[in-house]
Amino acid sequence: MADYLKAYQQGIQKHGTDFEVTLWASPRTQQLRFDIFSQMYRLDGKSILDAGCSRGDLAQWLLDHGIAYRQYTGIDALEPVINFARSRNLPRASFHAGDFVSDVSLLSTNQPEVICISGSLNTMSDEEALKVLQAAWDAAGEALLFNFLSDRAGPAAPLQDRIARRLNTMALLDWAFEMTPDVTFRQDYFPHGHDATIRMKR
Repeated sequence: MADYLKAYQQGIQKHGTDFEVTLWASPRTQQLRFDIFSQMYRLDGKSILDAGCSRGDLAQWLLDHGIAYRQYTGIDALEPVINFARSRNLPRASFHAGDFVSDVSLLSTNQPEVICISGSLNTMSDEEALKVLQAAWDAAGEALLFNFLSDRAGPAAPLQDRIARRLNTMALLDWAFEMTPDVTFRQDYFPHGHDATIRMKR
């Protein structure tokens, strides 16, 4: 199994498909990141692909907050969480098991208008993350939204262990501006700039 998936596989072995398998600290911190996505781009009526969807929590959050996506496609490499997501029977949602790092063509599934990547970059190398982001940008009809642990966080931000790592924030912004001039960046929603989100629009 690829290194970027090992922590999630260990999470399944320890927690099954309970929330902890997502590796988020809490539902609150997961959902705050979803809220930032919805603030940075209008998701209502869109065809959304969630790369690294895990249990399908983003789709459930959108429905709970009255954001009626036109179509939601979840992709995750681990079949147990995909099976759990399918068992939720969420409307206009489909879930597919596959590793979108090794097979970036998965990011084009159902021709998404918007691609969201929440947390999935945290276990990747810089090279793997950029490979995924480039493929996601190429596949997204309108916009790409992604969050990551910022290496420009303040000194009081939580230290990261060997599972999750901080990515080069300025390199990601430089790449984003190479793709499009329509870029929004936020690093204000957690104390000390712990997490960052970039929104790119065509």
